[in-house]
Order: sequence, then structure tokens, then C-alpha cells
Amino acid sequence: MNNTHLVILAGGGGTRLWPLSTEGLPKQFLDILGCGKSLLQQTAERFEGLVPPENIWVATSAEYKDMIKEHLPQVPERNILVEPCRRNTAPCICYVSWKIKSRDPKANMVVTPSDHIVLDVQEFQRVIDSSLKFTKNSDAILTLGMKPTRPETGYGYIQ
Repeated sequence: MNNTHLVILAGGGGTRLWPLSTEGLPKQFLDILGCGKSLLQQTAERFEGLVPPENIWVATSAEYKDMIKEHLPQVPERNILVEPCRRNTAPCICYVSWKIKSRDPKANMVVTPSDHIVLDVQEFQRVIDSSLKFTKNSDAILTLGMKPTRPETGYGYIQ
């Protein structure tokens, strides 16, 4: 049994990419790269072979639930978690973690935003696979990120 779970955070309004991204159609649902797939679909595809579809979870806002089902029909509807209101990342991750743990106490979990662009998918999968092996055999939380080149108030950086 594969007890790896993927949590895709897809509740944001995409306001930083306005006017391309709007409250009614935020960036995670847009085909930014012109490849025929939304950022959300590309996010889920990056985890193919690492996480079974039944272990994919999406945290989103009520207004985006139908769009999530349209973009990711392979995700079980019970795994689409609608946040009652936007409260940022930490409470969302706590809520989804609790839901996953109640179903799979030994779960190994990856949390990812729905709107990142990753061009080297093979290298990304290699790093994620290595990270999952590490967290599976430890009681650790592992954070991956980009090394900042400048201060940016819209993002949280870890030193």
C-alpha cells in the first residue's frame, strides 16, 4: 500500500497575477505556459508515479470546487476539501493533515501549491522521491524551497 499523500493548495484568489488571474478564474486554473494544461493539472501530473490518484487531496474555496473537479477528475470528490473561509496556509495544512491522519495514521504527506511552474519535472520528481524516503523513515518535516535573491513580503522564506 502506498501511504504517500499529496495535498495541493488551490484556494488562493491569484491576485498577484492580475489582470490575467482574477477572483473568478485564478492562476491555478490558467494555462500559463500555453501547453493545454492548467497550472493545477501540471501540479498533479508532476506527482504521477509518486502518489496514487486516490491519495491526492485538494484544499480549496467553495467557489472553486467545481473547477477542481473539472481540472482533476481523477481526484476523489471526498478528497476535495472546501475551506469555510481563507485563513492562509498553516490552518489549511493542519485541517488536511487531520483528515489524512484519520484515514491513514502512517501517512507520508507532501504539500504543494497549485500554481508553481516546474520546468525540470524529472529532477523535481527525483528530489521529491528522495525527500519522501527520508520522511518515511524519520519523524521529520522537510521543507523545500528556492534560495531567495531579494526580500519579498509576499513570500515566506526560511533561513
